[in-house]
Amino acid sequence: MLDDLVRRYSKPVPRYTSYPTAPHFHPGIDRVTYAEWLRTIPRDTALSLYIHVPFCDRLCWFCGCHTKQVLRYDPIAAYVPVVMREIEAVAKLLDGQGRVTALHLGGGSPSMLRGEDLGKLATLIRKRFTIAPSFEFSIEIDPNDMVPERYDDLAAAGVTRVSVGVQDFDPKVQQAINRLQSFEQTAAVVEGMRARGVGSVNLDVLYGLPHQTLEGLERTVAQSLSLQPDRLALFGYAHVPWMKTHQRMIPEAALPGVMERFTQSARAAEQIRGAGYEAIGIDHFALPTDSLAQSARGHQLHRNFQGYTTDAAPALIGFGASSIGSLPQGYVQNAAATGEYIRQVNEHGLATARGVALTPEDRMRRWVIERLMCDFAVPLDELERRFGPRAEAVTAEMLGLALEDQDGLVDFDGTSFTMTEKGRPFVRSIAAAFDSYLTAGKARHSLAV
Repeated sequence: MLDDLVRRYSKPVPRYTSYPTAPHFHPGIDRVTYAEWLRTIPRDTALSLYIHVPFCDRLCWFCGCHTKQVLRYDPIAAYVPVVMREIEAVAKLLDGQGRVTALHLGGGSPSMLRGEDLGKLATLIRKRFTIAPSFEFSIEIDPNDMVPERYDDLAAAGVTRVSVGVQDFDPKVQQAINRLQSFEQTAAVVEGMRARGVGSVNLDVLYGLPHQTLEGLERTVAQSLSLQPDRLALFGYAHVPWMKTHQRMIPEAALPGVMERFTQSARAAEQIRGAGYEAIGIDHFALPTDSLAQSARGHQLHRNFQGYTTDAAPALIGFGASSIGSLPQGYVQNAAATGEYIRQVNEHGLATARGVALTPEDRMRRWVIERLMCDFAVPLDELERRFGPRAEAVTAEMLGLALEDQDGLVDFDGTSFTMTEKGRPFVRSIAAAFDSYLTAGKARHSLAV
């Protein structure tokens, strides 16, 4: 029975944008460790850069990001030079090593950056790093930030991809999440950026929001599809008020139940596929001509803190308060509080607060979980080729899961461990079976559907 299946496999588990996941980072990885990791990056390593802008002009109650509301630009103007100081420190440690293939600005609301500050950041990146010919520059946009000159600022900085938050166009839902944004505003951003030569537009829609109905979500998806985005993400709202206290402003009684969430997700996905988009992993969709769809078809899809990506860079360097970096040696995270981040960068150049060094076992389980999340399958020959005898233990776990599976979610045929079509919506729960850290802490997570 579907109801029973959904309820059993909807238990809270990580989203697996990293492994080990962030709750298992610890302060034993500090700026000294990070500096040494940066110094040893090989010259030809592809680098992906992320800049976190932890400011918004209003606080959306659904948001799970590290951000703070500001009513003046002064805090942002003071923050940008500190980020530039951190960029200089990292570039000095790299000493010309690596080549940058991607730059992403996230938040918060990086679209709040004024043209002068955005230009300074973009210029510094190009000055202090070797930029690959295929360089992609993406930024997240809140349509409420977009004054007329901002479009030209983004184009002048060299932005090639924009991601626009939609959430839901229903006024009642918007009121409940404190995110008022009309369809007309959103359409103006899409049209304005395309008119300035931006090659790719992504839209983000949420399900599982307060007062959200199936019919209302279908209307929002239809309106989003009318803008012909290159990519569309369909995220499940993660209600974690114990972590993000502003989410307590959302009336829990107005949130859809587990089965309603599952139905919303399934129906919206069907609607998007029906419009000619290809399903990518658990929550992304792309036009067949888009690089994300092409990577998925070629089993070259990856997953990081921004979600599904074509970015195969083995080193992701994070700048700004709370930002996370992923290097070949492990993960690092900056101080989350903006004031503490500023203090540490001003004093030391780096603001590393915690992280985790990867063990050989971690690398193997990370690869297994990523392939499940991206391809819904793990080829056993590739597993053995990459990890040798160590792979035997995980292969045995796969066999055990398949033998115990009474619900038809997985298939194990001796050559691969594969999620069935029935099992794909529950892949986070299956991936969690390979997470050796999951029971070794008190971290709480969002629902798996």
